[in-house]
Amino acid sequence: MGEGAMRGDSLLFLTDAQLRRGIEAMFFAYRGFTADPDRILGQYGYGRAHHRAIHFVNRWPGTTVNNLLAILGVTKQSLNRVLRTLIADGLVESHVGSRDRRERHLHLTEAGRALEAELSEAQAARMRDAFRRAGPEAVTGFREVLEAMMDEDLKRLFEGTA
Repeated sequence: MGEGAMRGDSLLFLTDAQLRRGIEAMFFAYRGFTADPDRILGQYGYGRAHHRAIHFVNRWPGTTVNNLLAILGVTKQSLNRVLRTLIADGLVESHVGSRDRRERHLHLTEAGRALEAELSEAQAARMRDAFRRAGPEAVTGFREVLEAMMDEDLKRLFEGTA
């Protein structure tokens, strides 16, 4: 039996209390992970939906609104409300598709890229510090746990971003 199988078998015996502790750790870690960006976003009157849209438009410049809907898993009405604000504020540009005039392709403006960099650096600094303190094995394990928690369709999407 390989080391990975033995390690996996020992994890099958987690108690309910250990699982609850892990769930609570995720809640508190997420709170810390979002605290710095929330402060930055608050200066603009934005929320986490704006952050997610900015992040993925930056990740895939030219992505379509429909693709962004699939990535974010939100309603069209909700995304349109966020995009209208970001476009009006000069952070996102929307261009009509050259092949399909019904498509809208999204790009960050220079101001949008600057805000995205500020938000990402705040989160990267927190992750960098946590990874440094936890050690290299924890970095690998953390990513493995996160990927194992993803639904298969989202995992494929995530793997396409590497």
